[in-house]
Amino acid sequence: MKNLPDHESQFRERIININEVDRDPDQMVLWNMIGKENNEQKSRTEIEKIKIGKILTERFRNEFWTSKQRQANSIHEISYRACFKAQLPHFFIENLTVESDYVYDPFLGRGTTAIEAALLNRKIVGNDINPLSKILCEGRLLIPDLNELKKYLDNIPFDHSQKADIDLSMFFHPKTESEIVSLKNYLQNKKKNDLDKWIMAVATNRLTGHSKGFFSVYTMPPNQAVSAERQIAINKKRNQKPEYRDMKKLILKKSKSLLKDISSTQKEQLQLIHSSAVFLKEDARNTKFIPDNFVQLTVTSPPFLDVVQYARDNWLRCWFNGIDAKEIEKKVTMSKTIEKWSAVMQDVFFELFRITKNKGFVAFEVGQVRKGKIKLDENVVPLGINAGFKLFGIVVNEQNFTKTSNIWGVKNNIKGTNSNRIVVFKKEI
Repeated sequence: MKNLPDHESQFRERIININEVDRDPDQMVLWNMIGKENNEQKSRTEIEKIKIGKILTERFRNEFWTSKQRQANSIHEISYRACFKAQLPHFFIENLTVESDYVYDPFLGRGTTAIEAALLNRKIVGNDINPLSKILCEGRLLIPDLNELKKYLDNIPFDHSQKADIDLSMFFHPKTESEIVSLKNYLQNKKKNDLDKWIMAVATNRLTGHSKGFFSVYTMPPNQAVSAERQIAINKKRNQKPEYRDMKKLILKKSKSLLKDISSTQKEQLQLIHSSAVFLKEDARNTKFIPDNFVQLTVTSPPFLDVVQYARDNWLRCWFNGIDAKEIEKKVTMSKTIEKWSAVMQDVFFELFRITKNKGFVAFEVGQVRKGKIKLDENVVPLGINAGFKLFGIVVNEQNFTKTSNIWGVKNNIKGTNSNRIVVFKKEI
């Protein structure tokens, strides 16, 4: 693999003069990234000087990216638990990379970083110990023609006598269940082409949800699968039973929605990015297939302590794709204490330092854990520095929102704050 171009001088040309005498050059870069598009936004930014151990730094706090500022591309509209918005990786990819740089996510999830990087014509490396991540991400780089997709779906045989090997009657109408099983068997028993991979991604995402656009009866939430026992209780509370959903029709409908923002040029670009894309299923602490000094930027969000049970949440998606959820759960890092979590992440940072190019970057998003009682950004700073990185700065994006809960048929509007805490490191040797 060829060495990637060094663009540090190009990036530094974006710096504008500002009367700030106490910031080092790297923090000036970050400060100007914040106000690049909107000086008024810069003026509203709260700057908190903090000390972490012996390290003095600044935490920049504002609403830096929202759906109003930059609408995310429709191709991102895949539900997944604990995922960040596409505007987050866009912010860092646009400012810290140039076209053809490699962008990496060691905890790929639904693939937001990889998809956004591909849309910005960056090459991608994605890793996640859960094979679902590759399924959800790779298919969306292989943009189909809707007419060809319809013809292909029409030719997939559905046997309405088929039944699942587990009880799914609380989720699906018998006819829908037979179609799900038929598609499951069809996809698993053949060498998959581009259309198969697209269908796998869309169908996996449509298994359960809270509208008639999903295969299931009404359930919550749409980004994970509740247990069979919980769904039985939901059905009883709502006095509902599964109705028939036409799988092929719903796959086409969702496909059309995902593709509404994709141009013909983007279709070709995503296909080209796919040809060089690397998808791994390794422990993020040991990604030996990635060469040294290879990645320009990592944008990622790691598992947070024991907040999210990824394998349990995705049990139905795993079943549909022939993945052993229990085996995956054994491999996913779910640390109950900050000490154990930090020990695992320390090794992740050592690996990130190895694969990051000189003058490359890591944007490590750690959200807000346990109602803000644990400030993981402050725990992450020494981990990156111990691994050899230089602290570039801390960005906190805060977005006010109103959360509507409608499970059990009761609506509650709760105002809150969705906070992204991103610690940015730079490799400089």
